[in-house]
Amino acid sequence: MTIKTIAALAALSLIGLAPRALAADDTAPGAQKAAPAPKSPAAADLQDLVKKVRTQLSEGKKTEADLAPTLKEFDELLTKYKDDKSDDVAQILLMKAMLYSQVLENDVKGTELLEQVKKDFPETRAAKNVDSMIASMKKQEESKKIQRGLAEGTKFPDFEEKDLAGKPMSIANYKGKVVLVDFWATWCGPCVGELPNVIKTYEKHHGQGFEIVGISLDSDESKLKSFIKDKNMTWQQFFDGKGWGNKLSTKYGVNSIPATYLLDGEGKIIGKNLRGEALEEAVAKAVSAKS
Repeated sequence: MTIKTIAALAALSLIGLAPRALAADDTAPGAQKAAPAPKSPAAADLQDLVKKVRTQLSEGKKTEADLAPTLKEFDELLTKYKDDKSDDVAQILLMKAMLYSQVLENDVKGTELLEQVKKDFPETRAAKNVDSMIASMKKQEESKKIQRGLAEGTKFPDFEEKDLAGKPMSIANYKGKVVLVDFWATWCGPCVGELPNVIKTYEKHHGQGFEIVGISLDSDESKLKSFIKDKNMTWQQFFDGKGWGNKLSTKYGVNSIPATYLLDGEGKIIGKNLRGEALEEAVAKAVSAKS
């Protein structure tokens, strides 16, 4: 399953289905929690429809043709509750917008529907969040555009930064070497899970001209340094403490990690997101061709 689909499933699990505010303050000492208010008919209908969409996505149905009958059901619900301008009904239109932008990857239609949320439901929470959602969509599109430009056979754009130790760091410094550019973080489970294979490949081929350039999306410098020391990760690491706002991850349009690029001695991309044995095999082939 793609990251895009996983993200869409997560969104469908949460948007519009968050628990309602409690009727009483349950933070006071001795206070009893009040039961959540019952769902409105619109919220209940949306929840049923969301379950249907989640099932379809889990079955691999994620084209507009696949989802056409379901998209029609969103319109039917909006017609059913056309005189209701509440948050619950606004969520129906918001969910349809999310389907277009996150699943069907039609940002034009998604943005159009989000603008409609602002117009038709101006006083709702959904409407107040529209501008930030549109800004996020634009950022995603910019990332995708950058990613499309980083195809195999193209030159990886260089950078000039300082590493954790304050030393100069750039791809040009490794001219003639096979380099793995690794976007990762200590809090990223898949990154840590793949690390033993990365270390093994490094130890096996470093003497033949294989290098790694780490770009950490961590925010805690001391934790990162401790982790690197514990794992004996001796290669250079870039860190600026900004997490997902990392300067270099933004430059290269990285929106999920681990993300890796394998470069030849001229800095051209010869592999992307290689894992397990595929990484070691690609590195072995690259260092052999170089010598």
